[in-house]
Amino acid sequence: MPSSLELIPLSGLPLVEPGDDLAHLIATTISANGQSLLDGDVVVVAQKIVSKSEGRYAHLNRVIVSDRARDLAQQADKDPRLVQLILDESVDILRVRPGVIIVEHRNGYVLANAGIDRSNIRSGPDDPRVLLLPLDPDASARAISESLAASEGVSTQVIINDSLGRAWRNGTVGVAIGTAGLDPLFNQVGGIDLFGNVLEVTEPAVADELAAAASLVMGQAAEACPVVLARGATLARSGAGSTALIRDKSLDMFR
Repeated sequence: MPSSLELIPLSGLPLVEPGDDLAHLIATTISANGQSLLDGDVVVVAQKIVSKSEGRYAHLNRVIVSDRARDLAQQADKDPRLVQLILDESVDILRVRPGVIIVEHRNGYVLANAGIDRSNIRSGPDDPRVLLLPLDPDASARAISESLAASEGVSTQVIINDSLGRAWRNGTVGVAIGTAGLDPLFNQVGGIDLFGNVLEVTEPAVADELAAAASLVMGQAAEACPVVLARGATLARSGAGSTALIRDKSLDMFR
């Protein structure tokens, strides 16, 4: 485990538009902040700018609403068009109450409203739009990692983070919804603690822990810091993606 960890917020990243080369923007911003990528650095990228670069906008006025969406919209007190998008992005509806619909997203996460967001995006009364999660965040992370490695000459680990609620605590925390080049879990089963006891279940979700740390630096409102350079994390290299973090349904005690 790291003896110290440095979180470097990268300021000055321009507003991201569909089709932008996100890896190039990140590399340019790293240089503009007087930094350079070092071996072992982890680039933590906010989901929102990944979705923006991939054009994951949905225009509410273009949504065709189903009867099921209208029924759920009444239960949740939500715009039926938004509910239809939630249905389209999900494989299962787990809970419904006024203000929120808890779903299993098509990528496996359990979260509120399929991660669909209205904050920090350009929208207007004549053409309201929302932002969806990336189609494949692990693929997005790999693309950023490979592009940065090619341009900077350093094998780069990447985490795409988003803010999710938790079943047993108030508030949201940053979690990894996409990873590349790192093992998102640190399996310590079989290791020894301070007193010689054998560890039986210890497996920190290091990608989530780092995602949460970076999220604290990024902020959630008008901070305009969607990329953080994490230095000193010393995460194991792996081709495993973020799906390793998703608990199997048979072991999920909250469904």
